[in-house]
Amino acid sequence: MLVLLPPSETKSDGGTGGPLDLGALAFESLTEIRDGLVDDLVKLSADPAAARSALGLGKNAEPELARNAALRTAPTRPALERYTGVLYDALDAASFTRAQRAKAGARLAIGSALFGAVRAGDPIPAYRLSGGSKLPGRPTLAAVWRDQLVPALREATDGDLVVDLRSGTYQQLGRLPGAVTATVLTEHEDGSRTVVSHFNKHHKGLLARALVLTRAEPGDVRALARVARTAGLRVEVASDTELTVLT
Repeated sequence: MLVLLPPSETKSDGGTGGPLDLGALAFESLTEIRDGLVDDLVKLSADPAAARSALGLGKNAEPELARNAALRTAPTRPALERYTGVLYDALDAASFTRAQRAKAGARLAIGSALFGAVRAGDPIPAYRLSGGSKLPGRPTLAAVWRDQLVPALREATDGDLVVDLRSGTYQQLGRLPGAVTATVLTEHEDGSRTVVSHFNKHHKGLLARALVLTRAEPGDVRALARVARTAGLRVEVASDTELTVLT
């Protein structure tokens, strides 16, 4: 089973790992694209006005530009520690035992506009590049990644169940046919259901945590639902490829 998580705009600083080594990242067929995008971001950071426009940054963009300028030299840390925010708070990887952390490394991958996708343990620096950004002289990032990311993910999963928890923007970078997606809906007193961003991220983090900690190896959406219910989540099977999580 492979669980694909969305990245986050917020990222932790620092790290104890050495500089970025693209050859050390999973999905090695993506190395050439990664290398070109890293070069582009480093160069772009030298032109603050152009970088702010391309990356959708405000006036106080200096810390983000400094991160991108140092992509080749900055310290790294495992991707699971690099990304932060609501989903990653709910995942609570800091509480994993050594065995659970190893399982997370095997089961979790994280979508990325810069790297396509990385495994949870892959050492990466802090950076700023969103899935909806468009770098000067390049097509959209969806166009950059789509033809390469899907085969790389398909080869890595080899027919195993894929649970795609990425947001729509990151699914567009490479959508795997047959992957199970999860829709998080908040149910109101009148019976209506709506999407609430905070709860969406929080419950996807709880679902990802359940899928790391379970001893089961779910092979379809119904087995996935059983794991979620055992973890205390309220879920419905919407279709063979969609799970609804209710809050």
